[in-house]
Amino acid sequence: MSRFNGKAVIVTGAASGFGEAIARKFSGEGASVLCADINFSGVTKLAEELDNAVPFEIDVSNEEQNQAMIQCAVDHFSKIDVLCCNAGVPHKGNYMVRMPLEDFDKMWAVNVRSIFLAARAAVPHMPPGSSIINTASIGGKRPRPGLAPYNASKAAVINLTQGMAVEMAPNIRVNCVCPVSAATNFDMQAMGVQNLSEEVEKRVLDTIPMGRRATPQDVADGFAFLASDEAKFLTGISLDIDGGRGI
Repeated sequence: MSRFNGKAVIVTGAASGFGEAIARKFSGEGASVLCADINFSGVTKLAEELDNAVPFEIDVSNEEQNQAMIQCAVDHFSKIDVLCCNAGVPHKGNYMVRMPLEDFDKMWAVNVRSIFLAARAAVPHMPPGSSIINTASIGGKRPRPGLAPYNASKAAVINLTQGMAVEMAPNIRVNCVCPVSAATNFDMQAMGVQNLSEEVEKRVLDTIPMGRRATPQDVADGFAFLASDEAKFLTGISLDIDGGRGI
């Protein structure tokens, strides 16, 4: 299946987890992909495994580096059809009043400011029919204790997505995905562990009606759908990839 033949895609946070799966998904369906991450060795390895992929090292909270990322994509592909703003950081689960200010500011810079920076630089190079897709979280709609600043940042992503969708219509569609917890290094960082105990894992799964966590492939499939012609009349939506957790 080659839904994205001739398309040029940027994926941030591509070195691991959701981003890696998203990059593999688009590449596997014919797209050229710029794989961007602060972990340059990770995206270099990934790009070597994909067809027509380019690695790029970036701190997504940095304006100049976002501009350079977009220019790199234009230099290689001449355009940008799909911008996947997936990069994000969690904070170790704790009550908000115990969170250091620098951690709060860094997380918002990576989770929210990065979308503004990437989109502002990319839009002049995106032809009609292009798509921007952001990674939010079901926590942005249904927050839980211990991750208040993170959940608020993802609520901001949802709202920013809606505002961008209105501003950029009809030429560019803007949507986001809202995954539930996944067994990735990202989630383990938030929980401050490498592996969950059976008791904690059961508590997590008990909140998800479909009885399992999201997988990176679940999220990648959502990105591909939103970027595809099948979703050509969808903009401003937040697609819950949560197994029913948000109900």
